[in-house]
Amino acid sequence: MMYYSRLKMASVIGICLIGLALCLPNFIRQPAASIPWRQIHLGLDLRGGSYLLLQVDMHSVTSDRLRTLTDETRQTLLKNGLGYRNLTTGAQAVTFTPRAPTEAEADLKALRAMPMNVPSEFSVSQTPDGLISVALSEEASHQRARDAITQSIEIVRRRIDATGAIDPQITRQGEDRIIVELPGISDPERVKHLLGTTAKMTFHLVADSAIGSAVPPPGVSILPMSEAAQGTLPVYNHVDVDGADLTNASASIDQQSGEWAVNFTFDSVGARQFGEVTRANVGKRFAIVLDNKVIEAPVIRTAITGGSGQITGGFSAQQATDMALLLRAGALPAPLNVIEQRSIGPSLGADSIRAGAMSLLAGLVLVIAFMTLFYGRFGWYANIALLANLVLMIAILSMFEATLTLPGMAGMLLTLGMAVDANILINERIREEIARGRTALQAMQAGFERATSTIIDSNATALLAHVMLFVFGTGPVKGFALTITIGIVTTLFTTLVLSRMLMVRWYARTRPTVLPV
Repeated sequence: MMYYSRLKMASVIGICLIGLALCLPNFIRQPAASIPWRQIHLGLDLRGGSYLLLQVDMHSVTSDRLRTLTDETRQTLLKNGLGYRNLTTGAQAVTFTPRAPTEAEADLKALRAMPMNVPSEFSVSQTPDGLISVALSEEASHQRARDAITQSIEIVRRRIDATGAIDPQITRQGEDRIIVELPGISDPERVKHLLGTTAKMTFHLVADSAIGSAVPPPGVSILPMSEAAQGTLPVYNHVDVDGADLTNASASIDQQSGEWAVNFTFDSVGARQFGEVTRANVGKRFAIVLDNKVIEAPVIRTAITGGSGQITGGFSAQQATDMALLLRAGALPAPLNVIEQRSIGPSLGADSIRAGAMSLLAGLVLVIAFMTLFYGRFGWYANIALLANLVLMIAILSMFEATLTLPGMAGMLLTLGMAVDANILINERIREEIARGRTALQAMQAGFERATSTIIDSNATALLAHVMLFVFGTGPVKGFALTITIGIVTTLFTTLVLSRMLMVRWYARTRPTVLPV
């Protein structure tokens, strides 16, 4: 307890020096690109930037599934040689009338054999008036909604990361909302465009027989072209190839036309489907549909078995780059609507940094003055440990490139106050032992021993509480809990190791009869 070997002292000093070295990138410029330069990132409230609150359109999730279920119902009946009348898509179910009452049992059997995306996704039944209904279950709808918000958060993260935004914060709020914080981005229009685009790409055969028809036949939809002047085009509802099977997309200049284009590549499943469709439909038009708009509809000249293709359409460089980014990140399961937007200017963020730094400095000065006034030399040792504590906190935050917010700065200030509590406890225990008539050595030994268990117990309970805050909290709460959690760890080191080492080394050199406490 009262002995520090040279190795132990060197280790303690080495840790402090490493912490000081890790702090430097926050205060000086990077001398060379090859040198690792980890820094603390400033959050939205300190750096300024944009705040977006997005809402997932859950209604479209159910609508999309019902449209798919309608097409699956039609294809299943036709494949089994069964007819139907008045096939309609409702709010939660697909209904139709059997071609003949004698086919009702065969219809039910065929439809109940359809594959489901999730267990018990839909039920097939017949009403007393003869209608057959394929209804989505409520449990499956809730599961689809939960999956949609989780998938949306992941895709939003991919899209924003691809723009080069530094340390964006993407969190879930409630059942169907996503908060996006973009530090340093004061004009988020491009990001809003990227997030507002579903980027659902599908490939459909063109229904040439329905061109010019005001009312499309069953199984055909009339979709607008991407260029309004080009009018509309009838396409079959059946998705021949799904863009979800894309593995890569990139923007490039077409060597023949000299215009910007988007090259795409399928995985093995998509490549096989693409090859089969193009092989079986040579001479027919194949529409590339993006978010219910036809980008282009080229004629299939030959089977395309390489699993890759190219989209052209008079893109600009930015449009081609953004489309490639969207296709790489994947399609959103549902549209996202911006329901709230706020911008924080850099000047306001600078004022927050200045106010936070002033409060941190003022608190540090007051704590140092208090410890010096009440505990003399031992108070100065506590102050040295306090400064080392601050350095180590910044070092750990820098090493993990954490994001510092105003609540995080408040957590750092609170940590400094908690850190001196441990030193006060040690000094008061030593005073009590001196008052009992113990010698200087005995008082220090007993004071350390009695204070250590109390310090560990109190900090351990605080650590558990703040770890739970970090795990279950969101936004500012997580930033506050993170700095406090790191601060507790550094406090235990600086109090129980560093400040004690300074006190013990002083005693070993001077051998005083009276302690300056």
